[in-house]
Amino acid sequence: MPHIDFDLVVIGAGAGGLTAARFAARLGARVALVERDRIGGDCTWTGCVPSKSLIRAAKAAHEARASTELGVEADAVRVDMRRVREYVRRKIAQIYQGTTPEKLRSEGIDVSIGPAAFVDAHALRVGDRELRAQNFLITTGATPAAPKLAGIEDVPHFTYHAIFENDRLPPSLVVVGGGPLGAEISQAYRRLGSEVTIVAPRLLARDDPDASAVVRRVFEREGIRVVSGRATSVRRASSGVVVTSDAGEVTGDALLVAAGRTPNVEGLALDRAGVRYSASGIPVDDRLRTSVPHIYAAGDVLGGEQFSHVAGWQAFEAARNALLPGSASGRPNPMAWVTFTDPEVAQIGPTERQAREQLAGRVSVCRWELTHIDRAVCDDDEDGFIKLVTDAGGRVVGATIVASRAGELSGEIALAIAKRLTAGDIATAIHAYPTYATALQQMAGEVATTNWLASTQGRLVRRLKGFTHAEA
Repeated sequence: MPHIDFDLVVIGAGAGGLTAARFAARLGARVALVERDRIGGDCTWTGCVPSKSLIRAAKAAHEARASTELGVEADAVRVDMRRVREYVRRKIAQIYQGTTPEKLRSEGIDVSIGPAAFVDAHALRVGDRELRAQNFLITTGATPAAPKLAGIEDVPHFTYHAIFENDRLPPSLVVVGGGPLGAEISQAYRRLGSEVTIVAPRLLARDDPDASAVVRRVFEREGIRVVSGRATSVRRASSGVVVTSDAGEVTGDALLVAAGRTPNVEGLALDRAGVRYSASGIPVDDRLRTSVPHIYAAGDVLGGEQFSHVAGWQAFEAARNALLPGSASGRPNPMAWVTFTDPEVAQIGPTERQAREQLAGRVSVCRWELTHIDRAVCDDDEDGFIKLVTDAGGRVVGATIVASRAGELSGEIALAIAKRLTAGDIATAIHAYPTYATALQQMAGEVATTNWLASTQGRLVRRLKGFTHAEA
């Protein structure tokens, strides 16, 4: 059996593993990347890429139906689900081309495909290969969680692993789960032509309640029924499937279970390496080290926040800590995420409620409705708002954005929080008009002006200049 020595072996080739392996290769380190299934992980094959491609197709159908509002007459919309599936597959294949084994090997990365298991703390077996390394990084991601629904084993249903391969548009779809995945697929299928019912205690429960309320209002206007209850059981029926919840029963032709994800920790023989873990994930310290200091873990397998961008960021930091002097924290700050409904929901840093709790109420909130933003009005995109949260010193600590381009706006706020910028700092950068980002500059200017006028300096200058009319 061949023995190959590496500086770093990365287990799992999703967003995190790819980022870490490519970074290590650019450093000139001897790096191996191991993947049990398909390079790209959930994000490429069953997550971000197919879901956003499906959402694009659904939005085309929706816009065609709504075009009369813009003075454009369109023929009746006809959806061919097989062609929609082919579109999704093409986009997956297009993006996968940048991460094929051949492409990665050309970048200096040793690639192995197959199940991996630790032999001991310094060796990993993949097929007939034994990879020995100074450091390991576990980025094996997560898989759909088994729902706690009585009868689910006897009822055919989709999870996100299968829904994107569906080539038949069901007359009606019941979605159990109101998180980002459930919300995105629900709206996409409704726009493609299915009758959709969501069963969940609350829609987008992790987001700002104001954002959830906007999305629910839009969903109900588009014909999506939202049942505010917790699903308890499912059963087959002549009409398809029946979902029972504490708010009553719902019937549909097809069922999607979007009940979260569970970390992929089984089959790795982590006990042989001495790595502590549980069904909830692998615990790590602030430097992303497991209970074995030279074995790191990052991304969804930790059992915390499960976002591709967080996995990539953490994996980069873990590889940096494993291979370079010094160390860096693996705790993302700020945390940002986007739900790609229409309108999108972007949360950057804490919500308003969380910020008030963390800062003992010493926060200021500036909120603008989209009707106040010229570009949004021109785009007929008036469902939503931008909420900017600052501390007592005017420093930006969080934001909630609900708009068709919320995700694209989130980066500027994330940078402002990470660099501890004030609203005044954002206001100094001239933003092009008319854009959605114009609102960020204008809002920041409003916050900075209000803070200055309320300050001792502001009051003194106004008195010296005789500007007392506003005070009167």
